[in-house]
Amino acid sequence: MKFLGDRKSWLWPIGLKAIQILGIVLLFHLFTTEAVAQSAPNIRIDFDSSSEPSDVALSLQILFLFSILSIAPGILIMVTSFTRIVIVLSFIRRALNLQQTPPNQVIVGLALFMTFFVMAPVWNEINTTAIQPYLNHEFDKEVRDPVDPVTGEEISEDELPFNIMITRAVRPIRAFMWSQIGVEGEEEVALLMVMAGLDKPDTPADVPLRVLAPAFMLSELQKAFIMGFLLFLPFLVIDIVIASVILSMGMFTLSPVLISLPFKILLFVMVDGWRLVIESLGVSILGA
Repeated sequence: MKFLGDRKSWLWPIGLKAIQILGIVLLFHLFTTEAVAQSAPNIRIDFDSSSEPSDVALSLQILFLFSILSIAPGILIMVTSFTRIVIVLSFIRRALNLQQTPPNQVIVGLALFMTFFVMAPVWNEINTTAIQPYLNHEFDKEVRDPVDPVTGEEISEDELPFNIMITRAVRPIRAFMWSQIGVEGEEEVALLMVMAGLDKPDTPADVPLRVLAPAFMLSELQKAFIMGFLLFLPFLVIDIVIASVILSMGMFTLSPVLISLPFKILLFVMVDGWRLVIESLGVSILGA
């Protein structure tokens, strides 16, 4: 009981230390709160009236830019080869019968960087012919030509520089989509033109972007599934051979999928499968 009797002797120093620490924390909070409050910036969003049309146009351009950024993932899928690449990579995982290897994040990341790689010529052309001239004020009324030297179209006096930049930026994207669609994809373009209630175009430039983009996506899906089918064939042969051997041995309770999995992985590694797939994707896109 001596231990209980001496409880006050060892509780008192602990309580005193706790009070000291609490006081230091309170003082630190009082001094730092004022400093933080003084250095915090004030952010305001105002909608003021303006008599200058250029100010209104600039505000609309900023609003349009934020709208584009919000739908950027959809645009990336619609006008690039991201759809073809990510579907083919997903087919590889399914053909190998690997449920979560590689993970979805790895597949999407690889498809994203492959998209940036194969689309690099398009991005460079957009930067050279559209973005850099716009930033250098070459589209201003005082310095621009009446006829656009890139597109060959006449530029009206009231045309905004931002609209000229968009027209030039869309041009290489349209050329890329037409190069991927090819002759085989003209049926999709004709189908969508009929569905949109439009007349038969005389030239590819007469096809609006709202028709060309879905036709391009249909073409990409078609090519991706063809490549996926070709990827499935060698692994399907392995499954058939393994299943036949297991059935001939009378091992009915043993799963053929489980036995064929290491053989599939071994075949894929021995032929350097990832390099072959990436090479095939690059050739199918850049060599189109």
